[in-house]
Amino acid sequence: MSEEKTPEKTSKIDLNRRDMPKQSPEMRSHNFNEVALGYTKELALAEASRCLQCKKPRCVTGCPVEIDIPGFISCVVRGDFAAGIKKLKEKNCLPAVSGRVCPQESQCESQCILRNKGGEIAIGRIERFLADWEAAEGIVDIPPRAAPTGKKVAIVGSGPAGVTVAGDLILLGHEVTIFEALHKAGGVLTYGIPEFRLPKAVVAREVDYVRKLGVKVITDYVVGKTRSIDELLQEYDAVFVGTGAGLPWFMDIPGENLNGVYSANEYLTRMNLMQGFQFPNSSTPIKRHKRVAVVGGGNVAMDSARTALRMGAEEVRIIYRRSHAELPARLEESENAEEEGVIFNMLTLPVKYIGDENGWLKEIECIKMELGEPDASGRRRPVEIPNSNFRMEMDAVVCAIGNSPNPLVPATTPGLETTRHGTLVADQETGKTTRDRVWAGGDIVTGAATVILAMGAGRKAARAIHEFLTTGKQ
Repeated sequence: MSEEKTPEKTSKIDLNRRDMPKQSPEMRSHNFNEVALGYTKELALAEASRCLQCKKPRCVTGCPVEIDIPGFISCVVRGDFAAGIKKLKEKNCLPAVSGRVCPQESQCESQCILRNKGGEIAIGRIERFLADWEAAEGIVDIPPRAAPTGKKVAIVGSGPAGVTVAGDLILLGHEVTIFEALHKAGGVLTYGIPEFRLPKAVVAREVDYVRKLGVKVITDYVVGKTRSIDELLQEYDAVFVGTGAGLPWFMDIPGENLNGVYSANEYLTRMNLMQGFQFPNSSTPIKRHKRVAVVGGGNVAMDSARTALRMGAEEVRIIYRRSHAELPARLEESENAEEEGVIFNMLTLPVKYIGDENGWLKEIECIKMELGEPDASGRRRPVEIPNSNFRMEMDAVVCAIGNSPNPLVPATTPGLETTRHGTLVADQETGKTTRDRVWAGGDIVTGAATVILAMGAGRKAARAIHEFLTTGKQ
């Protein structure tokens, strides 16, 4: 009997995917506490028990970091949570993070056999449960390290790619140091994802885990300014660049220099890393806007819009040039935004920002769109409708249409080749760049993408770096 036939032949399949408790929209739209509350022990056991424990688990093939998904789920079914988190951490040193923000619905869960019946296992929620259980128990199992190799690796950037490389290489016996430009480690996990979706205490806990493994983390250290890649290579045997994509895109329309026009990077960093939402108790002031528009349809746009609501905005709108069907954001995030009161203006494109006499934004001029033929992304191309211009009264706009890598490292590293988009040229399977002894991965190679894809790139690069350090082959 083939594996694919199993659901058809089993009479006791439970297709009831357990929902995760969360704050009500009325409550959560006024606080920065985590929206999703996580599974209880009973919910985790009930959800885990639904797994068919397939002999050829397709879910694993959908995981960028190759987690033994049936393995950790079977531990939960047995009630052996310690074994479950240990199994998870064999492949993933950030389970509390990926359990919260990884788009499992388009990766591991999309491959689940039960998806054919609409009842795929909530893999990410079980993963989060195990990570949170470990934190609550306060006992962290530190795996043994291989014998010291005498080799030293520098990691530039403490985001998901860098932390993954560091966690893998330290266990293989190499000496690892992470250099982070900002004053807190975590990269986009710390400054880019709001507290209500990924609490900073969770990120700090995960980064602290790699410290406990033996990784040294140095903050306030701007590679390209403090020291160059070439200077690091004088001290370290290999360098991994995981500096992300922190250069925001704008639309290049009139009025973008007005007060009240933000990039999503600036807006979310002010709130997250600089704790703007705690002003005046924090030192970072942030203006309380009444009407906020967010341009874009991805997760970052949803994060920005939901943050604006929590900052007390009376009206928050998503402006997106395509329809709901083309939204790139996770369904869970767009649904949460709508539940909380964010208004969606679909098939709409800003063409001009209009200011008052003091240089503050007061209106946005938009044009209506319609969908034409599919473009290179496979989504239908938005086409302007002539003479459909209209204006919205807004006193702030957050541009969340994408990012490119910061050019600092490439600009200060001769021979480090980039693409026309500013991303580093690197081998897809190894992360090897055009410079000897330099690897890269995550958003600086792919452009802005998901946390788990950056982690997957980090895992591949760690393997390649280890091979070089032990054999000399690049």
